[in-house]
Amino acid sequence: MRPGGEPTVKKVPRVAIVGFPNVGKSTLFNRLTGKRKALVHSLPGMTRDCIEEKVELEGRSFVLVDTGGLFGVPDEPLGDLVRERAWREVERADLVLFMLDSKREVTPAEEELLLSVRKTGVPRLLVVNKVDSPEQEAAAASFYRLGEKDTLFVSAEHKHNIELLEEAVARALGPGDSAGDKEQEPLRVAIVGRINVGKSSIINRLLDDERLLVSAIPGTTRDSTDSLVVRYGKRYCLVDTAGIRKMADTRDSREKAGILRAKQNIRRADVICLVLDAREFPTRQDAHIAQLAHDSGKPLMIALNKWDLVDKQALDPEAARRIIFGKLGFVDYAPLLLISARTGQRVARVLDLAGEIHENASRRVETSRLNAFLEAVSAAHPPRLEDGGRAKLRYMTQKGVRPPAFILFLGGRGRLLPAYERYFLGALREKFGFHGTPLRLFVRASPGRR
Repeated sequence: MRPGGEPTVKKVPRVAIVGFPNVGKSTLFNRLTGKRKALVHSLPGMTRDCIEEKVELEGRSFVLVDTGGLFGVPDEPLGDLVRERAWREVERADLVLFMLDSKREVTPAEEELLLSVRKTGVPRLLVVNKVDSPEQEAAAASFYRLGEKDTLFVSAEHKHNIELLEEAVARALGPGDSAGDKEQEPLRVAIVGRINVGKSSIINRLLDDERLLVSAIPGTTRDSTDSLVVRYGKRYCLVDTAGIRKMADTRDSREKAGILRAKQNIRRADVICLVLDAREFPTRQDAHIAQLAHDSGKPLMIALNKWDLVDKQALDPEAARRIIFGKLGFVDYAPLLLISARTGQRVARVLDLAGEIHENASRRVETSRLNAFLEAVSAAHPPRLEDGGRAKLRYMTQKGVRPPAFILFLGGRGRLLPAYERYFLGALREKFGFHGTPLRLFVRASPGRR
């Protein structure tokens, strides 16, 4: 069950891509989803958490899962945990795409894994990858000795026989319910922050499932993973991202790729949740990530995790707020949550708050109400220009949403005093309920003036 005692989304078939490292699982995942979502790297072990995406092929919707390819890497840190997660996806799947590399011989360990998959009784397709032409397909005929009924020879990178694979997947899943494919898109909530602040633990708590890898090893999460959850009838897509730190502190190229993807997910998200560690906050890196979130224009909340470990006599909620926004004043519009992923304290509030601030960021205000506000603000606090002169605020209109953007026409020449502009935006946010979202203000001279 999920927060609020509800099930997740309606049952959708799951298709798991399984195989040893470097057989092309992530490349096939990206090809079938039409997105460069799974990171592809020449070093084994790029994918640790299982990455999933909803796909529609031949009129059939399903969830495609890219599993960690660490079955054959015994000395990889977290290897046992990754294999356990991948195997759980096999058992949950309605169809398994078992991948092999046509460029090398099948290893005994791969044959043993295939036998284990057969024993689960889950329907499967044997996908022999890196076959770029009919001639190579004929040369790879030795793979038929594995005795699989459905064997397909494809090239995920060059699209050879991908259409045949898509048809086989749709056929194996059978006809679907087209009504279920028209569900509203979930709200994408990116969970971002430094390494080891508890991002994956927060998502696991929200899912009520140890789906994401959690460990004290820095850089455990390499790729970004999506997880669907429903609360009070509203659908959310939780995006777990790699911990963001300075590239100079990162030696593993796979972790660097994960950091770059995490920054991309900030731009793709509908809402951003910045996670801080209650034992050490806010750091310079926290400020850097907060700046990325602010510049993206997306609604933002701040979750101070591990609050259960704080001495409440030494640090109360109001003191924590003063410390955070004393250093992160440029995002003082972001609501602050004091949470504990370990105990579950207020974690479900992350979802509720995400919906609220996204709604605030989508709000439009009628021009008549904006100009009534403009008149009241001008009377209470006459505007000033940077050179000290007076300014007249003549007219205001809303330009767009997410983030809410406004055009303000001045009756004088020059630029508004920055302090007055900050005051103006604060008053605008308070008046119309734009809490949790950055605002954009474009100041222009009135028509007919230079």
